[in-house]
Amino acid sequence: MAKATKKQALGRGLSALLQDPSNDIKSIQDKNADKVIGSIVELELGAIEVNPFQPRTKFNEESLRELASSIKELGVIQPITVRKLGFNQYQLVSGERRFRASKLIGLERIPAYIRIANDQESLEMALVENIQRQDLDPIEIALSYQRLIDEIQLTQEQMSERVGKKRSTIANYLRLLKLDPIIQTGMRDGFISMGHGRAIINIEDQADQLDIYEKILTHKLSVRDTENAVRNFKSNEDTVTKPTPETLPKFVKKGVKDFSDYFGHKINVKVSKNGSGKITIPFHSEEDFNRIKKLVQRDK
Repeated sequence: MAKATKKQALGRGLSALLQDPSNDIKSIQDKNADKVIGSIVELELGAIEVNPFQPRTKFNEESLRELASSIKELGVIQPITVRKLGFNQYQLVSGERRFRASKLIGLERIPAYIRIANDQESLEMALVENIQRQDLDPIEIALSYQRLIDEIQLTQEQMSERVGKKRSTIANYLRLLKLDPIIQTGMRDGFISMGHGRAIINIEDQADQLDIYEKILTHKLSVRDTENAVRNFKSNEDTVTKPTPETLPKFVKKGVKDFSDYFGHKINVKVSKNGSGKITIPFHSEEDFNRIKKLVQRDK
């Protein structure tokens, strides 16, 4: 009788097996684990939570809607990957765009590969999987490499083996994190390319980096033009005495960085002797102007 019951349970499929409390699988050694781990299983979307280790921080809404439309027509072609947390509880390891797009069109279930992994393994899997995607921006990739160093304690050589990239390529991405945060934001938003960033990083002082960045945006400099501008800057750096900057009041110095970080540009501030002054917010395109306008209107 027991054999018949077991056969009937397995006959309902892997999804039914996972929803049976008597067959709760917590490790690779558990009963029936070999039938589930690595197999494609239909899981309820409501049983899956997003991955807190997800390196991607921005999801393009238009791109998500396009993916959702494709899923509506063709279904989820590539299963997501999850790790098992508890009975009928799962956490995304990879495939958050497919997960979000499926929720947009009201799907109740999604095909998924199930893994058994601890937090460290889950983080490493998520980071490595996302690094290999084509739609991450250079700063997201650099941050993912940095997390593998900081949180998984991988060396650049070990990362090279994990992600199939040359060690020099990994080093070039990591160097981008030495750029001023405003320049990093500009790269993430597509105002400049990784080639521009690699040229600018040869300048150590971040204030000087921002000067070159402003020139790139104002004059629409190519990567080669930027490399020439950096070379010219460095060749004149030791021979040209920089003018002493005007001394700004402490309250202004303290606030300029906050303004610059908020608007995503280097903000110019001039203060007269009587204490009055002027704040200048640059913009580099109609799109950039509208972005700044929204930021100002949001605070009204």
